[in-house]
Amino acid sequence: MSGCAETRDVLLLGKGDILHQQVLASFPLCDVTEEDLTQNPQFCKLLATLTQYVDKTGLTLSLKTDLDKAEQKLQSQRRQWLRPESLYRGLQEMIQDHSVRKHKSTLPPDQNMFYETMEKCLLVANCVKLLDPSSTTHQDQPSVLGLTSQHVMELMPLEKNVTRMRQGLPRQLEKHLKEKCLSLLSYCQPESENESEGLKTVKLAHLSALLEKDKKRADKLEESCRENTVLLQRQTQLYLSELIRCIRLLQTLMLDHRLRVQTDLDRKKLDYFEGKCELVLQKIKTEMVEIQLETYTVATVTAHRKIREKLESERRACAAEKQGVELKLSSFQMLGEEFVALADEYCRLRREIEMKRWALRELTQFKDQ
Repeated sequence: MSGCAETRDVLLLGKGDILHQQVLASFPLCDVTEEDLTQNPQFCKLLATLTQYVDKTGLTLSLKTDLDKAEQKLQSQRRQWLRPESLYRGLQEMIQDHSVRKHKSTLPPDQNMFYETMEKCLLVANCVKLLDPSSTTHQDQPSVLGLTSQHVMELMPLEKNVTRMRQGLPRQLEKHLKEKCLSLLSYCQPESENESEGLKTVKLAHLSALLEKDKKRADKLEESCRENTVLLQRQTQLYLSELIRCIRLLQTLMLDHRLRVQTDLDRKKLDYFEGKCELVLQKIKTEMVEIQLETYTVATVTAHRKIREKLESERRACAAEKQGVELKLSSFQMLGEEFVALADEYCRLRREIEMKRWALRELTQFKDQ
């Protein structure tokens, strides 16, 4: 039953793009795009169901109620604190303004006495508060240097001066606050500078409403700025995703184009290198021919031709001599082993004759010396 109820509630929100837009509007701080909701319908259904239990910031309704109550309590405490604090700061501003006026011009003695008394009273009250913080902290603390609030109260001005100051304080404070309100009115409405005091006083009665209106307008502009910021972030994310998709598509097109062009480019490079190689070979042959022409002149070629003819004739003579010796050797080999023994003996005798001739030649040279 609960599942049917959730489905019915989702159907009541809308379908398709309308549902996606409602979910995105209900969760502006969620980093989700419409494409994510389209790809994940169950997640979109979950978010659509959660819109009935949480607000735009992601808080549940009960937690939002508790937060509103805490906010109201905080505002009440803040207002209670702001009343005495604003009064104290107003008195401090009055004292500062008096100090400035006192340095610029001479003021009446009673006015000087009024502000001096007020300044001393504020200083004593502040010191008493610091020495006795039990009213705010609800606990006892050790005294500072052994001082107590009674010791500080002894520094209060004369009673008659304090009484006179208290009697004139509401009038002076009202005058000071009125001047501040008029300056604030001049800031909010510069055209009121030249208006009469009566008209300014009338406008002061509507100053709070004017400030409240400006505050609401500022809050509205801030909310609009926040929504525009969220919208800008979402649009930026969509833009980046589309940009990434376009970049990937461009990379794919570049790769395909490169693969198609690479074959033609390789073939052209091959033709270029073949032509360059052929040119280099022709240049090498040309250089070789030039070297041969520089090395072999007409005279050199004629001399080489004569040397070749002479060598050819000697080769032919040696070949004829070799042929005759081979014929003799073949005829000797036909005589048998007895001729071999005679040939060996003949060779031995020839060697002995040569040795004796050498020895005789040496002896003859030795005798001549």
